[in-house]
Amino acid sequence: MNSIVQNLSPKELAGERARLSLNDRLALISLMEGGTRVAASDAPMTADLFENLSGLVDETVSGAKIDRLRSDQSNGGFKIFEINSDTGENLGRLNMLYLNKPIPCYYLVYVEVAAPFRNKGLGNLVLRVFRDFLVQKAAVGILDNIIPGDDPTYDVYSKLNWKPLESLTQTPVSPTDGQYMIFVPPGLAARDLKDPILKLLHHIKRKRPAIDMRDNELMVKRTIDEFKDLYSALLIYFEKEISTGQDTSLMRFMFTRFVTKLLGFRRRIGRLLGYTGGESLEQIVLSPQISSLRVQSYAPRELTGRPFFECGDKELWLNLPEVLKKHPARIIEALPNYRRPSLVAWMECGGVSSTDTLTIGDLMDLGFDPTRLKEINIRGDEFIFERIQPRLLNHVRDINSLFERRASEMSGATVRHARLRSNPALLVIRDSGNAYVLRRKLQGIHWEEAVEQLQGAPRLQGLNKSMSLDRIVIATVRETAKWLLSTIEREDEPLMDHLAYFISWDLEWNQPKIIVDGSGSYVETIWLA
Repeated sequence: MNSIVQNLSPKELAGERARLSLNDRLALISLMEGGTRVAASDAPMTADLFENLSGLVDETVSGAKIDRLRSDQSNGGFKIFEINSDTGENLGRLNMLYLNKPIPCYYLVYVEVAAPFRNKGLGNLVLRVFRDFLVQKAAVGILDNIIPGDDPTYDVYSKLNWKPLESLTQTPVSPTDGQYMIFVPPGLAARDLKDPILKLLHHIKRKRPAIDMRDNELMVKRTIDEFKDLYSALLIYFEKEISTGQDTSLMRFMFTRFVTKLLGFRRRIGRLLGYTGGESLEQIVLSPQISSLRVQSYAPRELTGRPFFECGDKELWLNLPEVLKKHPARIIEALPNYRRPSLVAWMECGGVSSTDTLTIGDLMDLGFDPTRLKEINIRGDEFIFERIQPRLLNHVRDINSLFERRASEMSGATVRHARLRSNPALLVIRDSGNAYVLRRKLQGIHWEEAVEQLQGAPRLQGLNKSMSLDRIVIATVRETAKWLLSTIEREDEPLMDHLAYFISWDLEWNQPKIIVDGSGSYVETIWLA
């Protein structure tokens, strides 16, 4: 990242906010939003970014062209069409895999159009170019269509002569195998393609893991490039403040949000199938001026509306301090950070006090945002405020509803001898672009942190080696997820991806709460949240 951003001189950056490209402006708006009401704000930043925005988007789309130059640059058989504007803005792409046996075929992996440019015909445009490309190459096209037949966008494929695979092979495809569609160019229309197509389908299924792995690699590389561009855009926009040493709340908020999104992406890519870290996030290096900025996790007042009680226990809301109800974000963010073991260890190692203000560089060093969880005592009881994006509130409500509907099954239930409990959201407050969810403070930690502590904390490694506690934790979480999946309705299954599992833990001594008896060793309690 140094070579991309930090070599730009102040003269090159100075006072040139107009240099921000359309994609830069859209990226900054997206970073700034997430619950803030920027469109109705008179803040200078929103005026800069929104000026003539709608017209620029329409003008950019009208000049869009398909770049086919990369289509012949094979990388393991993967090829790409890109949708670019006259001004060089990247608006989307089509990713495909070339297979040459038993007949030439291009398997359409995905079509992607950037969010601000959707519903403007670009997807249709790139599919038409792809169809013409197939005709030119005398190759069939195959795609796994996840769009239901009654969805209006399904017609996009049918109007371009894509047909269900069964219409050609006369062989029913199992619903678990996908909903494949095929395009046959005129040059192959007279051939009997049933057997070759069935062989192709088998080949595609066999290569599915490799397709997913390659897709993940491309996604990671593309996203890292987007983070680089976004960082460059932030430096350009705030160049005056950076060069003059100003420390504005808006600048702190925007760079804090950038870093927290970057750290969230770092955690997610570790779980991707086949991802090996080849596209390292270490190439994104923050300048010293940015690293030293104080963390600010809530938007300045000029970007937001008034705070309000979203939902939950009104009696608990009434028991909150009056100043917190009037200024939720400011007061909650000033509460002590939840002293999770990994934060405590980092503080002890660096000689950091709980009263010290964290910087953006500290977040990068930690690898997570410890300010997201805050401790509060209400009438003698311990609680945790969790800061989340407002778009996730639907999941919070749905999970609460799930706990209520499954209360009878969960009451007294055990999994691998561990008691099963839930920790629902008690109330939700909206303020300054964030949602703050109040839950009871548990004598436990997230299962992934529990495993990290067991495997990495020196004083726990010997115990873990002798008792295989990390395996017990992992097995308990897996069995809990399996048990829950067997009890819920099909429409609730998507919620499984949004559930968190917490393992009983002695926070004061940083050690697991394990029961050892005649049946073996097991965790005391597992909570769902």
